[in-house]
Amino acid sequence: MTHHPPSALLAAALTAAARGWHVFPLRPGTKRPALHSETACPHTGPCTGGHRKWEDRATTDPDRIRAAWSRAPFNVGIATGPSGLLVIDLDVPKDKSSSDAPSGATTFAALCERTGQAVPRTRTVRTASGGHHLYFTAPAAVRLRNTAGTLAPLVDTRAWGGYVVAAGSTIDGTRYETVGPALLRPLPDWLKTLVVPPHPANRPATAPTAGRRRPYVDAALARETTAVAAAHEGQRNATLLRAGRALGRFVASGDLARAEVESALQGAGESAGLSAAECRATLRSALDWSIAHNQTRPAVAA
Repeated sequence: MTHHPPSALLAAALTAAARGWHVFPLRPGTKRPALHSETACPHTGPCTGGHRKWEDRATTDPDRIRAAWSRAPFNVGIATGPSGLLVIDLDVPKDKSSSDAPSGATTFAALCERTGQAVPRTRTVRTASGGHHLYFTAPAAVRLRNTAGTLAPLVDTRAWGGYVVAAGSTIDGTRYETVGPALLRPLPDWLKTLVVPPHPANRPATAPTAGRRRPYVDAALARETTAVAAAHEGQRNATLLRAGRALGRFVASGDLARAEVESALQGAGESAGLSAAECRATLRSALDWSIAHNQTRPAVAA
């Protein structure tokens, strides 16, 4: 496999950082972070005070970037949350046997049509698989998380807890490239209403509130997310399936929102090396199964 020379990838990292986007190295030719996992943390250097994940270590510092990319031809990851970005990921079907399967671009265009909106024009990057990333500045008033298929099939979003592969990176010999308009625009209001979590006062009665959330629920979410992120090759999908089924009972009981579980496990699965599509399919299956097999807590009357 061939890679772009370090100088080209370094230039891509510095270009992104110059825009104020926080970058970190991805393993050469892949989407996987090149930083150590929590289980392998040496607790030295940047992690002296405790393990720091890729989102914490992403930087705009040119000196740190030059030092990191001098070691290997790393691809470039952009931590969307610290960068003030929300990126809409329009994926392509992984099943190549059917030419009729709609792509994320198609389902997103259908969503725009249903809501009476034009497909937004903003900075766009074509991915190695043939999909597209639509970059927007995230609203400052709310801390958005990732979503998986919430807007439409094969349409995900990346914000806090997520990252995207930057233009200039290469996977399987194909380069991520900026296409179409280069101007970065704010997230349109109509899309904001679809991705901003509802105010607690407007949530269904079965949804947990901050005051009622039980400590063991948060502990379970953290435990399962960590297990998925640390899973080794050959065990990743099975670990993700088990985690989804384990946390699905909290979704059924109303202690966790499904979107929260999907966001946490989707990010963990991708950081472990699974593709976005693999994570989505496994999580959908695991959560649907678990919710169907667990009694849902009845709504509390006002």
